[in-house]
Amino acid sequence: MATAVPLSPAPRVARDTAAPDEVVRAAVAVFGDSIAVAAADSAAAEPQWDIDVRSYETHDRVAHYVNLFSTSAKERFRTRLSAGTRYEPMIRAKLRASGMPEDLTYLALIESGYDPHAYSRAAAVGMWQFMSSTAKDIGMRVDWWVDERRDPARATDGAIRFLGYLQKQFGSFYLAAAAYNGGPGRVSRGLTRFAEELEGFEGEDRFFALADQDYLRAETKNYVPQLIAAALIAKTPDRYGIVLDSMPLYLYDSVSVAPGTSLAAVSRASGVGSKDLRYLNPALLRGMAPPDASVWVRLPEGTGELTRAALDTMTDVQGFTTSKVTGTTTTASGLAGKHGITVKQLRWFNPNLKVSSKGRLTAGQTVRIPDGATLAYAFEIPDPSIERYGTSSSASLQSRGVHVVRRGETLGGIARRYGMTQSRLQAMNGMRGTRLVAGQSLQVRGATTASSKTTASKTTKSAAKASTKTSAAKSKGASSKASKSTKAKATSAKSVKAKSATTKKKTTKAAPKSASKSSSKSAKAKTRTASK
Repeated sequence: MATAVPLSPAPRVARDTAAPDEVVRAAVAVFGDSIAVAAADSAAAEPQWDIDVRSYETHDRVAHYVNLFSTSAKERFRTRLSAGTRYEPMIRAKLRASGMPEDLTYLALIESGYDPHAYSRAAAVGMWQFMSSTAKDIGMRVDWWVDERRDPARATDGAIRFLGYLQKQFGSFYLAAAAYNGGPGRVSRGLTRFAEELEGFEGEDRFFALADQDYLRAETKNYVPQLIAAALIAKTPDRYGIVLDSMPLYLYDSVSVAPGTSLAAVSRASGVGSKDLRYLNPALLRGMAPPDASVWVRLPEGTGELTRAALDTMTDVQGFTTSKVTGTTTTASGLAGKHGITVKQLRWFNPNLKVSSKGRLTAGQTVRIPDGATLAYAFEIPDPSIERYGTSSSASLQSRGVHVVRRGETLGGIARRYGMTQSRLQAMNGMRGTRLVAGQSLQVRGATTASSKTTASKTTKSAAKASTKTSAAKSKGASSKASKSTKAKATSAKSVKAKSATTKKKTTKAAPKSASKSSSKSAKAKTRTASK
């Protein structure tokens, strides 16, 4: 399993804080350049964006959302933007360090309103709304004990990695944002399907050209316009009569703790209350470090060193005790009741609890019993592994026989890679021309790469031999059955002749039904043979 990593190079205590000048620059990025200018000059400067906002501010969809966010949805937008004052400096610093546009921070505003515990109908989780499979694919830990989608810093790191991958694939931040929302597979297929309609469009214009087609879901069509509208308003909130509430900045220290260490023990060592620890450690789902790995626990800024020293002197830091099941009459409810907890709470700490068909715990297994202090820090949340809708990752596209075009590839080169002619590849994808666009997908289902032809040939020959042997065996068995059937018919011939006329009449009437059954059996036999 993946384990959490320190947030700075420090071996035991990590401080993830920004220098004062960085905080000031981050605040300027959030609230507009006018803040910096106001210190020296009363004249307000025009805000600057590092995504292309000006080119599309008059676009119909953008104008619609600017109006919506500043009128009927104004209070909701103000609340979300105020929440962003806590997290935006951290997000911007990470985006800047990665070379990504800082104004992509507004994707988190659109996705969740900067809520670390946001949970969608599709079971997307956290500030950046990751599905569990996508989060795992980009290196985040998501399991029964830890869900890094809920951690603002870890989730931001994951979002930056994913957006960077999508930008390289599509060559456009707005197409990358659309793929982030609607799935890279759908955007890639759209670029292929509407290649002719998108001819001549470059850069960010390609998103709007694709959105004009009757293809993308409405949510994805509106996703980028919402991002642009949010960026327009967020940098000049006073123009729209929006007054923000400034939240305390998201700053913290981190200490590494041993497997199973409870947040209650960290609270005793640090003197930090449960509210602050729960807020800073939303990824620790069960109120403690997972039993299989050390993790970094977040603390209020300035408390890391003292907490580390205190933890080193403590011996009783685990959040649970263990109990071995003996006998065959113990039930989950009985064991939970014995220790003053509910069955649900017992299962929180024992996801692989073994229960017999009669509802009794399997003897010999060791069960974790959480203490009350640890339970106070646990979150009651849905199973992190839940996925309500599938994803369209690069790996799943390849498994379905789809090739995603990379910059510099040619149609002929791709055709040769999959062992087909260029004309065949064009026909499979309904292409009239040969122009390719980075990020579009080409159907290559049924095609094999040149390196796999030999293996495929050997597999086919082996299958043919096996089929011949099976057919021979079936033929031999059929002959034996036919011989036995003939003997049986001869033995019963006399009995048949001795039947009365009434019996013959009934047999005659039943004949069509018997024939129908025989015909049905024959048809089924043929179907089975054909499928084999």
